[in-house]
Amino acid sequence: MPRFGQRSEELEHLDLGDYTPEEYEGCMVELRRVNRYLGDARALARSVLPEIERDTSTEAGEGGARGFSLLDVGAGTGELLREVARWARSKNLKARLTGLELNERSARGIVEESRGFDEITAVRGDALRMPFGAGAFDYVMCSLFAHHFRDAGVISVLREMSRVARRRVFLIDLHRHPVAYYFYTTVGRLFLHNRLIREDGALSILRGFVPRELRHLAESAGLTGAKVERRFPYRLVLSGGESRGQRSEVGGQ
Repeated sequence: MPRFGQRSEELEHLDLGDYTPEEYEGCMVELRRVNRYLGDARALARSVLPEIERDTSTEAGEGGARGFSLLDVGAGTGELLREVARWARSKNLKARLTGLELNERSARGIVEESRGFDEITAVRGDALRMPFGAGAFDYVMCSLFAHHFRDAGVISVLREMSRVARRRVFLIDLHRHPVAYYFYTTVGRLFLHNRLIREDGALSILRGFVPRELRHLAESAGLTGAKVERRFPYRLVLSGGESRGQRSEVGGQ
């Protein structure tokens, strides 16, 4: 189908800012529910967390400390950070979890909604110029964030994520697929009430990716060992290691 052949560049309401504070708050409430039951938490549990567990198990076998640090870029409400925190506690892992948000109100909201999770902090900053040094975190991830950028922007974000990641980066986003789109615009609308969720959600799918596009973006960003996995329902998970450019810079120092 022609409309699914390439990514849409039409801006969403959240990109344009044409919404009321009440609509935004309602959007965040419904978005948490959608993400929990329709993909992001599932993709996190099946892709990101098993890799962290393998790494920490290896460290434990080598006499290392069982812990890790993770940065969530464009963390939104911080729901995935709380998922990671609960998982880490269940595994007796010490976690240092940070959410990065450009909007000061959003960054403050992550902390406010994460009461009882002392391992979670938030920082206000730009994903294209993160306020962290090279290798500041073991892992850097983003979820439903990259589709807001055009391809050149996604490459820049991946390079910056790779710069501050010591081990690996993870990008979770939407699989641009006709079934996902038409399901969302028919059945999904029966359960969604917020205007931003109803309208932006459908456009988000059209701004999403297919596997070959994500692989190409990872290659363009210079990520090593990049792979793309499909996760139910209609999520893609890109993972990759330190970019070749960053590796060369470190090696030359």
